[in-house]
Amino acid sequence: MAESRRVFVAGTGKSGISAAKMILKMGGEVILYNSNEGTDERAVLSHFAPGDPVELVRGKLYPSRLRGVNLAIMSPGIPLTAPFVPVLDSAKIPLIGELELAYQASKGKLAAITGTNGKTTTTALVGEILKKHYEDVHVVGNIGNPFTEEALDTGEDSATVVEVSSFMLETIMDFHPNVSAILNITPDHLDRHGTMENYTRCKEAIALNQTEEDWIILNYDDPELRRFGKEKSLKPHVIWFSSTEEVPEGMYLKEDDIFFKEKGTTTHVVNTGELQLLGRHNYENVMAAAAIGLKMGVPLLKVIEALKKFKAVEHRIEFVRERCGVKYYNDSKGTNPDAAIQALKAMPGPTILIGGGYDKNAQYDDWVKLFPGRVKHLVLLGQTRDKISECCKKYGFTEIMYAEDMDEAVKACASYADVGDYVLLSPACASWGMFDNFEERGRIFKECVNNL
Repeated sequence: MAESRRVFVAGTGKSGISAAKMILKMGGEVILYNSNEGTDERAVLSHFAPGDPVELVRGKLYPSRLRGVNLAIMSPGIPLTAPFVPVLDSAKIPLIGELELAYQASKGKLAAITGTNGKTTTTALVGEILKKHYEDVHVVGNIGNPFTEEALDTGEDSATVVEVSSFMLETIMDFHPNVSAILNITPDHLDRHGTMENYTRCKEAIALNQTEEDWIILNYDDPELRRFGKEKSLKPHVIWFSSTEEVPEGMYLKEDDIFFKEKGTTTHVVNTGELQLLGRHNYENVMAAAAIGLKMGVPLLKVIEALKKFKAVEHRIEFVRERCGVKYYNDSKGTNPDAAIQALKAMPGPTILIGGGYDKNAQYDDWVKLFPGRVKHLVLLGQTRDKISECCKKYGFTEIMYAEDMDEAVKACASYADVGDYVLLSPACASWGMFDNFEERGRIFKECVNNL
């Protein structure tokens, strides 16, 4: 980036601030933008050193504020339909995402992981696998640490794994991972993408710039991904994983053992009893992570060592405590029905469930159908509680109560639970409206549980 290059950065959250700092390190000047006129200027600029060439623009964007700007960076949380985007278009300012900005400045080998569910666990596990073999490893992206925060620290010998959301993939241009993975595709973020076709297209864009020298890891059990993996136009080599059947090439689960099949040779990888993760969906994450690690050049023995040591990430079927014979689990990252289904299936006994939150236009039928015989009581929070309650009644499930906050929900669960029961926070909804993010929701749940 040339000195004094003026760059427009849309978004003053974590991604926007990180992108702005990266641009400053590269010798650029930054115009930070937030459409909310009430944005606290002092709070935003406190992230930067006095004298840094950073200007905050708030409210409606006028073309006059874009003089000298020749690049715009979009934070992933902002849709391309935002009112200010046509202003950038009319000024002929190229627009890329924070992911693309980081990629163009990064070096070394790159693995990228997307999918509706399981991204964070798989990304964290791949990070641990890579650390067994590489000295310089970066675990970044949607997992909580923006890629732009570490891109300039990568070198030719680095190995980076990035968790990639559909929002991030909307604005890529040259983004090109050596190894990519799509874990699954189920309905999510339809309030943003509009249709499943649009959402699926965004996910599959992870392979857009891959070549015949690259690899893509795909879920054989997902009909859309099986179709995608067999497309003639797909350039990278395909490695499959499956928890239901033996695959032509890749990882598969047979009873309690995971095997890797490649070029006609089948190798035992690990027994699920040796893992510290619960649930079939986590065995799928393990298979995907192992395949990624192998294709990133990590020897099998080192992959196996990492698999056996890895524990669940925070907020994803995370064990909190056992109290009075009742075990409490935090699955705050279960922000859509499919993720919540996997968490519920992972509970070994009768469950008191906390659900509800922000409405992403999801349908809850498949989740609710699992309740009979599994869920003793359902405690609902947030905007979607009426919608979920009506769905429950449609299927004859009526053991429902409302709570106004997390403390009330946890206390209600404790009062209903008997010895041998499980209390699970797995909302099937986003956290917005009651909490800043799923991390805050999960932390508050754990605090409430530990205060019982």
